[in-house]
Amino acid sequence: MPIIEVENLVKKFGDFTAVNDISFSVEPGEIFAFLGPNGAGKSTTIKMLTTILKPTSGSAKVAGYDISTRRDAVRHSFGIVFQDPSVDDELTCWENMDFHGILYGMPKELRHKRITDMLGLIELLDRKDDLVKTFSGGMRRRLEIARGLVHHPKILYLDEPTIGLDPQTRNHIWSYIKKINEQEGMTIFFTTHHMEEVERAAHKVAIIDHGAIVARGTPAELIAQTKTTTLEEAFLKLTGHGIREEEASGTDAARRQRQMWSGRR
Repeated sequence: MPIIEVENLVKKFGDFTAVNDISFSVEPGEIFAFLGPNGAGKSTTIKMLTTILKPTSGSAKVAGYDISTRRDAVRHSFGIVFQDPSVDDELTCWENMDFHGILYGMPKELRHKRITDMLGLIELLDRKDDLVKTFSGGMRRRLEIARGLVHHPKILYLDEPTIGLDPQTRNHIWSYIKKINEQEGMTIFFTTHHMEEVERAAHKVAIIDHGAIVARGTPAELIAQTKTTTLEEAFLKLTGHGIREEEASGTDAARRQRQMWSGRR
């Protein structure tokens, strides 16, 4: 049974259709790449799957729960690392983790053990008492990933997890992600513009463009289907070479809803 199941999902902002009748599924334990140019509908789709935005029509289930009628259950089933930084600079590494666990209602003993385990996994345990404002960009990203794992979710959403990071840090981030996937059997749903990351890590790929799914399959299958030699070439063949603008419609409203949602945790 798929852990994420999307059927005929639509999201409109006024007259603009950001997501147009998409359907796809993700199996438990998969590393699933959701790709598309800027403005293609990736972030809007993730916001619906994480209950930040309500669909205009269609349906989706996450961990067996309907995103429209079982929103609290859906929220407890996943962790998420947003594209924009979201850790609190004025708190320590441990305090950021601990606060997140408290919001999920985790008992203290269990919470502290999980925090210790996750900080050990991402190699930040020795910095647990340091203020986050002293951390590098890569360290903050690692902390955000660990924080999203505190409550032991079934799914981890990663919206461009390595954006702005140097190649060395990107490689380390992906080693942590793959280790989490292997050790805990956690489903990873991610977006990225680094196609080499997808080729190395993703089990399955879906490509969205102009709000519609234009291709699905393994990286190798998409390369074969497009008669290209790399996933980047396949991506460009499917979506074109023109420069795209960022997804704009609904962004401010979605940001406000995300902030409200985080505060209710």
